[in-house]
Amino acid sequence: MAKEKFDRSKPHVNIGTIGHVDHGKTTLTAAITTVLAKKGLSELRSFDSIDNAPEEKERGITINTSHVEYQTANRHYAHVDCPGHADYVKNMVTGAAQMDGAIIVVAATDGPMPQTREHILLARQVNVPRLVVFMNKVDLVDDPEMLELVEMEMRELLSFYDFDGDNTPVIQGSALGGLNGDPKWEDKIMELMDAVDNWIQLPPRDIDKPFLMPVEDVFSITGRGTVATGRIETGVINTSDEVQIIGLGAEGRKSVVTGVEMFRKILDRGEAGDNVGLLLRGIDKDEIKRGMVIAKPGSVKPHDH
Repeated sequence: MAKEKFDRSKPHVNIGTIGHVDHGKTTLTAAITTVLAKKGLSELRSFDSIDNAPEEKERGITINTSHVEYQTANRHYAHVDCPGHADYVKNMVTGAAQMDGAIIVVAATDGPMPQTREHILLARQVNVPRLVVFMNKVDLVDDPEMLELVEMEMRELLSFYDFDGDNTPVIQGSALGGLNGDPKWEDKIMELMDAVDNWIQLPPRDIDKPFLMPVEDVFSITGRGTVATGRIETGVINTSDEVQIIGLGAEGRKSVVTGVEMFRKILDRGEAGDNVGLLLRGIDKDEIKRGMVIAKPGSVKPHDH
C-alpha cells in the first residue's frame, strides 16, 4: 500500500500527557483521539494500542513513551504519552524534552501525588514552557469543595515550580467518560483541546541552522534499511541529502537519507521540531544508536572526552 503524504497545512506542535501512575494519562490520550476522530481530525487509537510496550500490558502501566497524532481545527499535534511509573523516569525525560507543552493529569480522587510533583519538576528542568491541567475522575467525587481544593493545590504546585499557576487552564473532566462517548465528558475533552490550542504557544522553529537530529531510537525495515528516529533540533532534511552520524565512536560515518517519514506518512522534507524517522542508506542497525546525532556533514565537531 502506498503511504499517504503528510499534510503541512497546519502548524505542528509537540505535546504530551504527564502525571502520577494510574491517574489516567493513557485513558485521556485515547479519549482525545476518540473524540477528535468523530470530527474527522484523528485516527481512532484504542487504549491498548497506546499502552503498547510488552511490560506495560502485564502491569497495566505505561513504561515506554508512546506517540500518537491528531489535529484540532487550528493545529496538528504529535502527542507523547509519558510513563508515570517511577522506574521509568528516563523515558519520561526523553519524551518531555521533545514537548512544546504538556497536559498534566491529576485524579480528583487523589489530588497531587509524589509523581505529580516530580513530573512538574521534570517539565521545568527540561524547559517545557507551559502546562495545562486536566483534573480527571471528577465524576467519582461528590464534594465540589474537594474539587476546589485539588485545583488550588495544583495551582500552588505549578507556581512553586515557576509555571504560571494563576492563569494555567484547569479543565475538570472524566477521560473514561469521554472515551466511552458520554456527551458531557466529550465536551470536556474538546474544552481541554481548546485550552491546549490557546495556552500552549507555537514554538519558534530553528530552520535556518544546519540540520541536526539526536537519535532517540533505531530499527531496521527488511528490504529497505535502517531507520533512525528522533526530533529534529535545527535545520531541514530532504530525501537524498547527505548526512553524517556522530558520537559514541561513530567517527563521522556518512550516509544518504533515502526517505523521511512522520507517523508512517511520507514527508517532502523534515523541519526543526518534527519527530521523524530517517531511512539511511548503507548503515547497519548496530552502527547507530540512541545518543548519537545525525547532522549536516562538517557542521558538528565531535568531542572525545
